[in-house]
Amino acid sequence: MKAVVQRVASAEVQANAETVAAIGQGLLALVGIQASDSERECSWMAQKLLNLRIFDDEERKLNRSVMDVGGELLLVSNFTVCGDARHGRRPEFTDAADFDEGKTLFKNLVAEAQQIYPRTLAGAYGRLMRVSLVNDGPVTLVVASP
Repeated sequence: MKAVVQRVASAEVQANAETVAAIGQGLLALVGIQASDSERECSWMAQKLLNLRIFDDEERKLNRSVMDVGGELLLVSNFTVCGDARHGRRPEFTDAADFDEGKTLFKNLVAEAQQIYPRTLAGAYGRLMRVSLVNDGPVTLVVASP
């Protein structure tokens, strides 16, 4: 499982011109589910995202998590995060999970995160989405499960 994680002042996901989810301060995670992923990666990623210390403390050091600052987490499925663009000009997506397996695991990731931290929202799996955000920092990381 891979995620592109951005610390945001705000973020919004729209599908068919309707807002699916919107957050204020927090994290936006574009999540790619890989064919080799299982429930174990869902638990690992939920814990990692919610406990990732990328918010400033009183000394302006990255020392606080999204839960510490009372922010929100927005999870957006994005199979292209699993793309491999090292060769040629068109990325390959052979590492991405198939649609149904990816959907099941993404739902599990969302449920895991919501169980730990109810201020977790999600985009619309498998739909064409427009994601807008105000990056805060900017702080952007790529996180991959072991």
